[in-house]
Order: sequence, then structure tokens, then C-alpha cells
Amino acid sequence: MTLQQLTARSSFLLSLVSLLTVSGRAQNATAYQTPPKPLADLVTAPPTPGVSVTGKGDVMLILEQASAPTIAELAQPELKLAGLRMNPANNGPSRARYITGLKLKRIGRGGPSDEIPVSGLPATPLISHVQWSPDETKVAFANSTDSRIDLYVADVATATARQVGTLALNAVLGTPFHWVSDSKSLIVKAIPTGRQPAAEVSRVPTGPASQENLGRKSQAPTYQDLLKSPSDERQFTYYATAQVMRLGLDGQATAIGQPGVITSADPSPDGKYVLLQTVHTPFSYVVPVYRFPTRTDVYAIAGTLTRTLNDGPLQDNVPYSPDGAPTGPRDFAWRADAPASVYYTIAQDNGDPKVKADIRDKVFMTEAPFQAAPKEIYSAAYRFEGFEWGNETVALATEQWWQTRKTVTRIFNPRTMQATVLFDRSFEDRYTNPGQPDTRHNQYGREVLNILPNNEILMLNAVGSSPQGDRPFVSLLNLGTGKTRELWRSAAPFFERPITVLDASRQVILTTRETPDENPNYYVRNLKARIAPVAVTNFPHPYPQLKGVQKQQLRYKRADGVDLTATLYLPPNYKKEQGPLPTFLWAYPAEFKSKDAAGQVSGSPFQFNRISYWGAAAFVTMGYAILDNASIPIVGEGDKEPNDTYVEQLVASAKAAVDEGVRLGVVDSSRVGVGGHSYGAFMTANLLTHSKLFRGGIARSGAYNRTLTPFGFQNEQRTYWQAPEVYNKMSPFMNADKMKSPLLLIHGEADNNTGTFPIQSERYYNALKGFGATTKLVFLPYESHGYTAKESLLHMLWEMNGWLDTYVKNPKAVVPANQAGKLGSGK
Repeated sequence: MTLQQLTARSSFLLSLVSLLTVSGRAQNATAYQTPPKPLADLVTAPPTPGVSVTGKGDVMLILEQASAPTIAELAQPELKLAGLRMNPANNGPSRARYITGLKLKRIGRGGPSDEIPVSGLPATPLISHVQWSPDETKVAFANSTDSRIDLYVADVATATARQVGTLALNAVLGTPFHWVSDSKSLIVKAIPTGRQPAAEVSRVPTGPASQENLGRKSQAPTYQDLLKSPSDERQFTYYATAQVMRLGLDGQATAIGQPGVITSADPSPDGKYVLLQTVHTPFSYVVPVYRFPTRTDVYAIAGTLTRTLNDGPLQDNVPYSPDGAPTGPRDFAWRADAPASVYYTIAQDNGDPKVKADIRDKVFMTEAPFQAAPKEIYSAAYRFEGFEWGNETVALATEQWWQTRKTVTRIFNPRTMQATVLFDRSFEDRYTNPGQPDTRHNQYGREVLNILPNNEILMLNAVGSSPQGDRPFVSLLNLGTGKTRELWRSAAPFFERPITVLDASRQVILTTRETPDENPNYYVRNLKARIAPVAVTNFPHPYPQLKGVQKQQLRYKRADGVDLTATLYLPPNYKKEQGPLPTFLWAYPAEFKSKDAAGQVSGSPFQFNRISYWGAAAFVTMGYAILDNASIPIVGEGDKEPNDTYVEQLVASAKAAVDEGVRLGVVDSSRVGVGGHSYGAFMTANLLTHSKLFRGGIARSGAYNRTLTPFGFQNEQRTYWQAPEVYNKMSPFMNADKMKSPLLLIHGEADNNTGTFPIQSERYYNALKGFGATTKLVFLPYESHGYTAKESLLHMLWEMNGWLDTYVKNPKAVVPANQAGKLGSGK
């Protein structure tokens, strides 16, 4: 070998070693890291408790929330079957967030500190499915352990809890129990007595898994965690099978029906029957469990079958649209104000919104003893959404049609079956939202409309969108005239929202009140008396070290005249004289059919500065100006579809937000980053691709190749084959060669959200890498679409902080040579 050949070989080997070293460094696993303390403290701060109040408004149950679980907890065994994620060790969900303590507080007695801890809880409570008894003297809840889920009941008078019976609950398919109206027993879904251990899953297949379609149209979205084999089917059946039981508070149990894959078991209001829904074969490998064939039965409370109401087929061809619906009877439920009446809906257009129809849905009802033929009680011009029952002559019926953003509420008389329009509006129009009607518990313990003697009802709006920003309110609606009269509205310097009505006749309500520096606490407010509200709780500030963060609600216009809003956060003690700051913009686009609706103001400058670890606001602690929840409306009026000009509207909205910050003198236009989660991640990748506004970006758990969601995505109803140019233009993957700024991709490796499979980030990263972009891909082990483990959250913040510090705050980092000098100059 010549010297020249030896030299060439040595050069090649050195180059190969160098390449392997660089490649190894780029792909090595990284130990979990911790961000700077101000960011880490947001993850470790104790969660603020939740509350639940009796219908009589006399007792508050305080629910102490669990902190973020550890990655070791998240790494416990998990089965992913039929669109579910379950814990095979205890027959419950595998990713639940639990309550760790219960306290009782008598409203109107004592001060905020007069809270009574509930005794008798397990040593390490993991509480879920908390339910008041119909008479509100007791509280039932499930407690999870490593091997089973048990039922507990707490007595309100003594603030003492105890385990009821020895049955192990099955919570794989949701709520595992419901109170019977006598408040002395519950209907539970239990693991069948004497169930044998699960059969060992063989790794040796008995044959290939195959699917076949014989000319039948079935356009399904990209679901995750579906059944894939006969072995999966057997596992699903084993873990999802339950026996419905009537369980007395004395521990005595009576079986109702036979074991099966029970999706729901709901007692009738009078406690004499049980509405039971059971999933059965043939199972599907393309849709989740809630589309499987389902039989709906009514059983007597004693356990015998009264009647089978329906046995529906597999629903694997439901049109992928908010206006789409299954064929045949659907949505079986008890009428809340009657002893035992079941109502359900049948689509009149085969569930297909493209079919022209004057009547889209009809509602039918059948009454105990369920021997007579069901009778039609309501016809809906749009898709029927449900009833809010009141009494024998008053109910509210709601219909909705997404394509036109139409929502209609009618006053319905169940006796005469006549209906008159009460509200006819666009659900995009937040300013005209009347709020939610006040309800009460009837003699069965069911929620019904709380109709006052003069045919009026209180309406609560906890958002209260208005041209002045969000101002929650309470109004009085006359059901006869349809007119409303405002009784109270939140006013500066507080943001106060109605939570529930404590006494409708005296107009006493429970609210939460907050200011930018005062976290929400609960108050009793008398709407008739002009006195200050009385505090009920005194929850501490979750992060007192961040008091003083400055917040401002921004209002500005897009180039085409659409009004926009954003919330601006600035570090404590910052003054404009110190100069503009590096900036982080965070957003989530939304589609509209009206420019007026798109431009409506949202948010309030008087709300608490909730500096969560989840979004962008956390980085105000790192010296950034934050443009949070910047409105990114994508408008398509009339026959136009919003996404036809998605990119143009996206860039225009982002530019308007940055320009407004620059005008205020707080945003350094040469040091702006952008970020978002899910559809916000999709937005981020598109902004970095199609504009030069940003130094860098952070995209978490997004979808970047829309050909992988070909039958629609987000609110796009056209298929890929109907609008290929829209899908391609909107897909960052298709435009990877145009990437203009460094992009950090973060994804949960167990993401089960429809459309955002981890492969979306993996393939997009490889495409960017192929064109020499500055990019990084981080997969978080065991995490789903939202991240929950403490280690994951801390590491997420560490990655985000490092990326922003390198490419936005101190933009000396490597940028592709062909992009140098192009940043910060608009589109």
C-alpha cells in the first residue's frame, strides 16, 4: 500500500471515528436533568385543593390533590387495549391522578380554617370517583392499591370513612359505582368472584392478524392503542369483564345479570331498575371500545332481566366530523325527573352530515315496565345534544351543528311534547353565551332545573366574555318571556366567578375570587345584599416567590383588521427603561367561521398570575417577556374553509403579536422564540417554516405530516383526497427544506392522542436533519400526550430553558449558513 493510500485510509478512518462520535453524542440517552430552581419550584409546588359542595350548599368537601407522580410510578405495568390504558395489577386506569386527602367544611360556620379531616382513610390514600349520596349525608369513593380497588364511604356527620364490603372494583371502563336513590346501597362493577389468574400471553402467534374490507366505506381517524390480535382480544375481555352487583352499606351484595364487558351500570332515579350496557364481539381492530357492538338492557334491581332495549352493531364507519353520528339508537339515559324512563336518540340522516335532512335526530322514550313500544318525544333540526330536565312540563333541549357553528336551546314541555326556541346563536359568539342554568337535587338525588315559583331560573356564566374582557356574571332568566336580567357581574379589581348556587330564592351563591397576586379562594356572596363576600377557604399562594410578576392584557389588530388578544407577562421589577427583553410566544390556533367571533376579547387582567410549568408563563422567571395565549384565529367565512389560508393567517397573527410587543417597547424583535403543545406544536413548526419572525422554537407532541391523518384533523373536515394542496401546504414535514430556525421537538413516547403518534416527531426530525436544520428530538419515556411524571416535567423545563437560552436569549448559536442574517425581519 502506498503512502498516499495509507494517508487516504487513515483520513477516512479518522473521519469515520469523528462521525460516529458526533452521531453517538447526538443520540446518547440523557439522564433526567433539573432546570434552574425558579422553574423547578413550579413543578414541586403543592397543588391547590379542589372542592365539591352539596346541593343544599351547607357542606364543602375539600379534595387534597396528589403531586406529580414519579417516573417509577409511571413505569408500572400497563396494558394498551381497545383504545384504553389499564393497570393489569388492580383493574383500574394506569394513568390516574389521585386525591390524597379529604376534609369537610361547614359553609357559614366558623372561618376558613375550620376544616375537619376525614378519618378512617387508608394509610396511603389514592382516592378517585368521589360521589355524594343522593341525600348528601355520605360520600362514596374508590381507593386504589397495588393489587385492587376498594369502595369506601365517609359519613358526613362524623367525618369518618370506612371500607364497604370486600368486593374488588373494576374501573377499567370508567366509573365503577353509582349510588341508588335510597342512599343505603350502590350499584358497583366488581371483579367476578373466583376469577382465575390471567392466562400467560404466548409470544408465539397462531397465525397472521388480518383485516378485510369488502367495498364498505369506513373512514376512521388514526386511533392509538387498538386491538391487534386474538391474544389482545382475550386480554381485553379478561381485564374488562365485570359483574354488576347491588352492594348495601352493610356489605351484603346481590348479583345483577351475568358477568360481561360492562361499560356502564346506572340505577334508575327511583332505584327499581338498572340500565346496563355491555360490549360484545365482534371486536374491532380499527376503532376503540366505545364503537364496539353494544347491548343495552334494563334489569330489575333484584337482578332479573326486564327487557333488552337495543343490540347495536359495530360502529366503524361513523363520519369523521363533529356533526357525524352512529346509525341506530344511541346515548341511552334515564330521564332525571321521572321514576324510570329511558330516552335515546336515532339519527335520521344515517349519521352523515353530508346527507340533506330537515330533521337530523329524533328522540324516543320508553317507560317502566318497558313493555310498550317507545314513543317519539322530540325532533331536532340539528344534532341533538341532550336534555336538562326540570319537571313534568319544563325541560331544556339543546341542538348543535358544527359546520355552521349553530347552537339552539328550546324550552320543551315533556307532557305536550311541544318545544319553543329560547336561544338561537352561534357557539363561536362568546359574548352572547347566556351561561348555565342553576340546578337542584330532586327527590331521587338527580340534578334537575331549579325553577323558581315565578317561572324564573338563575343562569351562571363562569367566563362572562365581553368587549371589556372576561367578566363572569349571574342573571335571572324568565322562562315565559325568554328575557334575562343581570343580577351581578364581576368587577375590578377582582376576577370573581360563580361556582354554584347555595340558595336560589335568597340569591346566595358560592364564588371564587382572585387578583393577579391573590390566588383563587372560595367566598359566599349574597346578590341581594350589598355586603362584602365572606371567605370560606384560605388556600395559600402556590408560589409566593413569584408575587410581583407583571401582567397586561393586550389588544391589537391583524393586518386584515381582525382583532387579536394576548396576555403579556413581564418579570417582577422590570421597567421599560431597561430595554426590550428576549421574548417567548405561546399559542394554540383556533378555527372560526366569523371574523367578528374570531376577534372577540378573551381573558382578564384581574385573574391570578397562574405561572404553570406547562406553558410559556414559567419562563418569565428566566427573564423573558411572555406573549401567552396569543390569539391565532384561522377564519373562513361563508363558503370558504379556514385552512385554505392557514399559513397566511398564522404568520399574520404571530407577526401582529410580536409587533405589538415591539410597539410597547418590551419585546426585542431579534430575540423572539415561539412554542406550543399539540396543535400549538404544529403551529410552531409552520411558523418557523414559513416566516423569519423567530430565532427558535419548541414544539411538543405535535403532528407534522398531515398525510398520516388523511380523513381529517383538528377541525378540518375534508379528506386528503379532497384537498391535497391544503394538507401538503399545512404539513411542516412536506416543507422541511424550508425550515428557517432551530427547532426543539419533545414528545411522549407513549402518546395515545388521535393523530399525534410519536412517529410524527421521529419522521419530522429525520427530515429536518436530512436538510441540515438545527434541531433536537427528545422522547420522554412512558409519557402520553400530556406529561405527568415529576422527572419528565423537570427535564422538559430543562430542555426548553436550554434551547431558549442558546438560540433566543443569547443568539450566538450555530444557525445554518444559508439562514444567517435573515432572522427577525418579518416574513
